Amino acid sequence: MDDEKPADSSAAPANEGDQKPADSAAPAPSETATPAALPEQPPADPMVAAIREKLKDPALRKSTTSDYLAALEAFYAERTGPPLWITLMGFSTRAQAVINEIQDADDWGLASEAFDLPPAADLPATTEAQAADEIKLDVAVLKYARFARGGRMTPSRVSDVFDQKASLPSPKTVLTEIADATAPDAYLRSLQPKQEQFDRLHQALVKLRASLKARGRKPASDPVVQRIVINMERWRWMPPELGSYYVWDNIPAFTARVMKNGKSIYVEKVVVGQVKYATPIFSAHMRSIAFNPEWIVPETIKLEDLQPSLRGGGLFGEPDTSILREHQLSVSYQGKPVDASTVDWGRANILQYTFTQPPGPENVLGKLKFNFPNRHAIYMHDTIQPEFFDEEVRALSHGCIRVRQPDRLATLLLSEDKGWSGEQVRNLLATGNNSIVPLSRSVPVHLTYFTVVADEKGKLQTFDDIYGIDAKMSALMFGKALKPDDGTVEAMAAAGPPKKRAAWNNGGGGLSDAINGLFGN
Repeated sequence: MDDEKPADSSAAPANEGDQKPADSAAPAPSETATPAALPEQPPADPMVAAIREKLKDPALRKSTTSDYLAALEAFYAERTGPPLWITLMGFSTRAQAVINEIQDADDWGLASEAFDLPPAADLPATTEAQAADEIKLDVAVLKYARFARGGRMTPSRVSDVFDQKASLPSPKTVLTEIADATAPDAYLRSLQPKQEQFDRLHQALVKLRASLKARGRKPASDPVVQRIVINMERWRWMPPELGSYYVWDNIPAFTARVMKNGKSIYVEKVVVGQVKYATPIFSAHMRSIAFNPEWIVPETIKLEDLQPSLRGGGLFGEPDTSILREHQLSVSYQGKPVDASTVDWGRANILQYTFTQPPGPENVLGKLKFNFPNRHAIYMHDTIQPEFFDEEVRALSHGCIRVRQPDRLATLLLSEDKGWSGEQVRNLLATGNNSIVPLSRSVPVHLTYFTVVADEKGKLQTFDDIYGIDAKMSALMFGKALKPDDGTVEAMAAAGPPKKRAAWNNGGGGLSDAINGLFGN
């Protein structure tokens, strides 16, 4: 299943919106200068001329996406030499290499049946049939290029937890580059993601598919194959370049890593968003580290936790502001301090007010906050509830990412950025003062959702599908949702009873837990 749509043959011409009204001041025809004569273009190859005509075929136009049509029309309008693929003797050697490569799409986590390929040995009897074969292979190439680089579906179609947009090559660029490529099959392979993890999953997939075939089993229906393919699809949504030095937060693994030149130089446990407040998946740049930060209460906690108490949390249902005093929450409106006891919280729009907790031992962010500005108001931070790191499944926050021993991360980042020592970090923390340390060079931060990763030896490690993303993607891609234990290391090894799991999908323990850190982000 893919997100491509055929062109609408009833659509208005592409240049219709560019038409301009006649200029009343324009010169009369007799006054208009004679345009310079354009140099004559050499006549097109007869087969290319036939391709141009075939591209006008209403049936073809109805079944082909508009951007592919536009690229093909532009490409062949400029082409005066022979076609890309077809010859008087059938497909060229280059074309056969491309067809073979696309037929191997399953080894790359794609589906070969998604591509309508002409037979490699086809010998069309007429010029029109030759033109049809040329265009069919062109369309398969363009579709393969799109899927290889950006995946079969858009991230937002899967879930609004994904704030990612694949970087796709334009169809015209693909046609131009593959025409110039010495080895067009190698060019198609070059469109696959370059990340090391993708390559490891690809190698694991090829090995597993071969093993299953040797045992007479169908790889496409194997749950382990499906889970690998699903994760390869998500790698296609990632930025083409992750950076030589970056932070990698993998949500299902509940880990944060710092990667330098492809090597993991730091790994630590994290707490991520519970199902109701799933941590979004996106990339941003860390620009500063806050020591002894203030906590600004987010909108969800204002609405779901503070507002009920302020409107009727007293013994007899009267408004109660004691929760603000208990947790040292100051209130401001449009930047000016407000006495909470003077506000009619039953009528007030709580979202217009700012609630701030000062630095200190009760601050829900702990002693460190790592800022990478984004539209989700997500960041990494310390916590005053370190016992949560003892849980196996740590989907417990309101969306932000809590890091165990964040001083280690701060020291690593500031050592790389400024040459700081651990003692400098500890001294700044010890002041107790709110200090923002800007990074001289921003650090990419990638929040990801990978339930399968491979180590340098190709060994697979799997993680729980805590947000049900694998299940949804498998239903879209394979017509059947994966079960929680399908395609896991435990299932592959058939290693006894399932491991103990924490109650990761609970709703929390009320306002006190919220303020004390259960949802403190």
